[in-house]
Amino acid sequence: MQYYTLNVAGLTRNLKICPVNEKLDIAAFVMFSDVELTVKTAAALIEKCQECDVLVTAESKGIPLAYEMARQMGIPYVVARKSIKLYMDNVISVDVKSITTENIQTLHLDGEKAEMLKNRRIIIVDDVISTGESLRAVEQLVEKAGGKIVGKVAVLAEGEAADREDIIYLEKLPLFFK
Repeated sequence: MQYYTLNVAGLTRNLKICPVNEKLDIAAFVMFSDVELTVKTAAALIEKCQECDVLVTAESKGIPLAYEMARQMGIPYVVARKSIKLYMDNVISVDVKSITTENIQTLHLDGEKAEMLKNRRIIIVDDVISTGESLRAVEQLVEKAGGKIVGKVAVLAEGEAADREDIIYLEKLPLFFK
């Protein structure tokens, strides 16, 4: 097994190198279960953010980060879900194809949560921005809900995403071409 050594927010983590296809490998960055990493990266991102009213993330890997940022900022967060739940009404939806998923997925926002975004300043939160497809889908959901996006943040920008000027991130994450 090969690993990539990541240094972020004063911490060091060894990330497994995983195959995406026959030409590309990525370093697997998974915040689940790593409370120290979540708390420290949330604080570091907050320092770089402007004021906002609500944070929005896509299910599922961005949830711990969005929660911790919201907790530290004292504001709510909203999760764009991958499936429609029984309690959801007046759902708005957007399709997305992410680098880490095999098939096209659909993100859904409950009408009640969409109301929380209307005319509010929104920061979109994710763990890693790579192709930008997940980010684009969340942007579309926020716009459909009537929110005003004031920032897009991630712990890591992978590959060419690190060249984007419209996102805030803590560290670059390389792609590994075979």
